[in-house]
Amino acid sequence: MRKFSHIGIPTQTKHDGENFMQDIGLYATDYAKSDNQIEWLRFLDSSPMPEELKQTAHVAYEVDDLDEALKGQKILIEPFSPNESVKIAFILEDEAPVELMQQI
Repeated sequence: MRKFSHIGIPTQTKHDGENFMQDIGLYATDYAKSDNQIEWLRFLDSSPMPEELKQTAHVAYEVDDLDEALKGQKILIEPFSPNESVKIAFILEDEAPVELMQQI
């Protein structure tokens, strides 16, 4: 089952409340603090993240089983845990990035 979580939108504008993730060269806001579930993403030029994610908005869904949800998908970013409570991965649907999230 997929449940809508948020939309991530790349930007070059600084936003209040950004968190910096040095290892991936990304400033991101907390979508849970947005009335419309928007996560603003500001990438450093040196960010190793894929261009599809840097240039295109993504939609994110919570899934019950990330490994199962990834079967047969074109994986853009392999599963990883940005914190102790969630595991995420990115897939491509045509040219659009989609984030899949599993609570752990």
